[in-house]
Amino acid sequence: MKPLRKLLDNLKPNFEKGGKLERLYPAFDAFETFLFVPNHTTKSKGTHVRDAIDLKRTMILVVLSLVPCLLFGMWNVGYQHYQALGISNTSIADNFIFGLSKVLPLIIVSYGAGLTTEFIFAIIRKHTINEGFLVTGMLIPLTMPIDVPLWMLAVATIFAVIIGKEVFGGTGMNILNPALTARAFLFFAYPTKMSGNEVWINTETEKGQTLVDAYSGATALGEAAAGHANKIPDITESFIGIIPGSIGETSTLACLIGAAILLYTGIGSWRIMSSVFIGGFLMALIFNLFGLNTLMQITPLHHLTLGGFAFGAVFMATDPVSAAQTNTGKYIYGFLIGMLAILFRVFNPAYPEGMMLAILFMNVMAPLIDHYVVAANINRRLKRVKPIQNPNE
Repeated sequence: MKPLRKLLDNLKPNFEKGGKLERLYPAFDAFETFLFVPNHTTKSKGTHVRDAIDLKRTMILVVLSLVPCLLFGMWNVGYQHYQALGISNTSIADNFIFGLSKVLPLIIVSYGAGLTTEFIFAIIRKHTINEGFLVTGMLIPLTMPIDVPLWMLAVATIFAVIIGKEVFGGTGMNILNPALTARAFLFFAYPTKMSGNEVWINTETEKGQTLVDAYSGATALGEAAAGHANKIPDITESFIGIIPGSIGETSTLACLIGAAILLYTGIGSWRIMSSVFIGGFLMALIFNLFGLNTLMQITPLHHLTLGGFAFGAVFMATDPVSAAQTNTGKYIYGFLIGMLAILFRVFNPAYPEGMMLAILFMNVMAPLIDHYVVAANINRRLKRVKPIQNPNE
């Protein structure tokens, strides 16, 4: 690392004040702080909290927690593709290599489009680049169907960075989850590319082969919304994730491994995660008691393993910026997300996957929840204060 450090030290004067590339200093600073711990020190007065973890380390740990979903998603892309072609004797390596060839371009485009946009805004505003997009750039492709066009992904990523984050002031100021903002943009702008049977599997044929007759690439929730109870995968398949769906959202098992990493490192909020699952379970249980349609007849535990419920609970709802900040507020925030996600599934057949809308809606409501939690806490404390008696009485 010493030669790299020496190279950066030699280049740095060109980007500092008075240098030829002074305007590009935010871009240089981003690369330098990504490779090495920054040597910046605060100049302001006041109390400062020192910790062993900074934003860069936090974001890297979140990316590492996404690796199980990423790896399984790559394998499942290949598995679903070959199943659609009627080829069942493929190896794990065959499935993974095919999935890698399809998923890697999405990741490259996501990071390329998003980081370019962030660099442009940093240069214009003359502020440093934060590491928040390290996570967003990975989350966006994992929430997409495999056949989403690359140009469409780039447009959605740019939209998410500009409208979902930069207009509010950048990292730490956004009120909506940027990754879900990208997915919502595509869903409403290009619905045919984000719904239907074929978008969830790669339909590219090989050597003149065609898709198996009557093969359905619909998600389990799509089949349930259509009333096809016999086509819904069982709870074991849903939990493992060998079903059609968004790249990183199908495997509840992989999501739980990621949750374990986030909870062990203290980055993820167990209050939000647990309350999302509890809220979803209770709402599904209530509907299960009525059983008026196929979605209502799905058992509560099965509901939690379908669609992007687990992925949203672990990686989206726990976003520290757009989620509730108070401890009590986190319980309320997560519980309502879980309830609304199942509610949207059951009462909106046109959009059975309700996790995205539930989280975005509660992102908007999070400040209001915190406001009332803080106000209630203040009122409880005021009631414990004894009124000051007037000595003249």
